[in-house]
Amino acid sequence: MIVEYLRYTIPGDRAAAFEAAYAEAAVSLAKAPQCLGYDLSRCAEDPTRYILAIRWTSAKDHLEGFRGGPHFPAFFAAIRDYVGDLDEMRHYEPTAVAGQGGARPPTLYEWAGGGPALVRLTEVFYGHVLQDPLLEPVFRTMDAHHAEHVATWLGEVLGGPPDYTDHHGGHPHMIGRHLGRGITEEQRRRWVSLLLDAADEAGLPADPEFRASFAGYLEWGSRLAVLFSAPDAGPATDEPVPHWDWVRPPWQAPSS
Repeated sequence: MIVEYLRYTIPGDRAAAFEAAYAEAAVSLAKAPQCLGYDLSRCAEDPTRYILAIRWTSAKDHLEGFRGGPHFPAFFAAIRDYVGDLDEMRHYEPTAVAGQGGARPPTLYEWAGGGPALVRLTEVFYGHVLQDPLLEPVFRTMDAHHAEHVATWLGEVLGGPPDYTDHHGGHPHMIGRHLGRGITEEQRRRWVSLLLDAADEAGLPADPEFRASFAGYLEWGSRLAVLFSAPDAGPATDEPVPHWDWVRPPWQAPSS
């Protein structure tokens, strides 16, 4: 990967048109297979200064592939009027100096409300499961602590304490609980649907970022459960409990 930095000086009366031009040009970048990503930033101390960072697969891919390809004409047409405002246009190679700071978004576990929220979720969910003609046969013989154990599993997956690993056998135990059960695709879909409905009923955060991340895990995990429940599925492995993260970071506090 290589990063192209373009630095501009744009007077205030042209700023809105400049940003609109790059919003139009970005359509071409989004289509270009040579482009990994881009962002346009405006200086807080001097609003006439802009920096555009475009991450390319390589300098050659940018200069030969993109500029010689079908998406460059529309890109250049959108920003042609601002070429004379460029202060710098160069490629930079990333160095080994990189990392994360001390600030971090809350985990999905924290955002959901922690252990009590997940226990509330699973209690609501399994109450509905036992009334569902498609899923009741699968869970008919579950023990009295099943909902609590699933809440513990979800808590560890979503970034909470490793209690399922420490007290319930971890990932191999969860896989073992599904071996030979022959879960159907119809049952999987109903399981996901009922759990998402239970999230509403239990009052879990409804923001798009959390729900997209939560639903993503349910889809992924339930499809693995179907695979592990098949007649030819192998024995449990020693893999750790999976850890699920945000599809994209949250942007607002969950509603109280």
